[in-house]
Amino acid sequence: MKNILYLFLLISQVFFAQGRFESANALYQKGQYKEAIQVYENIVKEDKLHSAELYFNLGNCYYKLNQVAPSIYNYEKALVLKPNDPETLNNLKFAKKLTIDEIKEVPKVGFAKLIQNFTSIFDYNEWAKIAVAIGFIFLLSFIGYYFSKATLAKRIYFVGMFIFLVAFALSISAAVSEKRHFDNDRVAIVFSEMSQIRAKPQKSANGIILLHEGAKVYVLESVAGWKKVELTDGTQGWIDSSTIKEVK
Repeated sequence: MKNILYLFLLISQVFFAQGRFESANALYQKGQYKEAIQVYENIVKEDKLHSAELYFNLGNCYYKLNQVAPSIYNYEKALVLKPNDPETLNNLKFAKKLTIDEIKEVPKVGFAKLIQNFTSIFDYNEWAKIAVAIGFIFLLSFIGYYFSKATLAKRIYFVGMFIFLVAFALSISAAVSEKRHFDNDRVAIVFSEMSQIRAKPQKSANGIILLHEGAKVYVLESVAGWKKVELTDGTQGWIDSSTIKEVK
């Protein structure tokens, strides 16, 4: 009985959230961006069923109002749930043009770059699904090999088993690599109008670089109100944790 009641409440919550989402979309279409933001943000705060579309639309609203940091932050949130989405990446590119800082991005090179390009084709959940599918095909190949009588058929199934076994191992490795990258990749966006990166986690420490609203950093560690971050150009330093907001 409790399970049925929980399921009913969950379904009701989904329909209620969907109704509010559609009402926010209607406000956006009318150009009432502030009102749409209020509804979207209420969904984020009150409902657990978030989606890439929710954060994408929220990012669009903030972009229309020229609010740099919130727009970039929500586009990044959308990409967490739906990686490599072309529309989100395109809008994020336009939002970044509103930022003041021009920090170069140091690209990876060599073998590490090749591996990253390969594993980033899919996220870790998709790689896991691919691994399951390949594992199932491998099992079918093994059954075919075991029950086949003809020598040629056995050879074909054996070669197929070897190929699918290699593909299975690669997909599992890619899934593990992407999961590790997802867990370690702590993206944060600067929300303060200006925030100083310092050499030590102290306000009296020497400043390294001054960041402005909308700048993207990667959090490395946290210490008593400070976070050690790395910029896309490799620069590292400490920033007041109250001036940034982590995406995940």
